[in-house]
Amino acid sequence: HLTNWVSNLTTAVIHLTNAVIPGWFKNPLLIYFNRKQDQSTAVEPVKEVCPVIDVCPPPRSKKYTPPEYLQNHLESRVREIWGSSVSSDWQRTSLADIGLKYQLLAQMAADVDHTVPNNQLHQMKSVGDVLDFYSTPVKDISKLDELSMQELPSNLKINWE
Repeated sequence: HLTNWVSNLTTAVIHLTNAVIPGWFKNPLLIYFNRKQDQSTAVEPVKEVCPVIDVCPPPRSKKYTPPEYLQNHLESRVREIWGSSVSSDWQRTSLADIGLKYQLLAQMAADVDHTVPNNQLHQMKSVGDVLDFYSTPVKDISKLDELSMQELPSNLKINWE
């Protein structure tokens, strides 16, 4: 008689849990009753293994110095790709068309041997943004190297271990 009562209670708890409580939350009572009913499908507890996390500095960037002819070169590429639809203010040309955006960025990357990183592609909304990106020089030095070359305060030391 008690087992029927427990079984009915378990069924009621299951229905209540599925209806009210999100699936990721498990009622401890429900787990206990399910374990009592079906011992054959007992699952061994999972042993958590903490991964070793190696903190690495960001990868070095390839040195890039903007060429002197950059603005004229970019303008000619824009006029070549967009054709006669380019206005006199060519830097405001929109990069909403993904095909044209890809064509421009791929040609510029090949021309100056410097690519827009994936995490910055969404920021390229106009040709002016592309000009700003390609006008910014990149040093071939890590942030840690840059820090070590600076004159640091006496209470700050960098250990290279």
